[in-house]
Amino acid sequence: MEQGIIALAAALAIGLSAIATGIAQRGIGSAGVGAIAEKPELLGSVIILVAIPETLVILGFAVAAIILMG
Repeated sequence: MEQGIIALAAALAIGLSAIATGIAQRGIGSAGVGAIAEKPELLGSVIILVAIPETLVILGFAVAAIILMG
């Protein structure tokens, strides 16, 4: 029973962070496409801004690994 709860906690850590990343990237991506349409030189900045929310998934994975190991 205890292992099941630990596995559920790890799954929630990754799953919820992935959902949050998707929501953040949805807004950033749509705004970025509009900005690039008006000023194509903003492409590099938009790529960086779209990549920043991915750190949420990486942190979620790290938390899940800590939960499973400890």
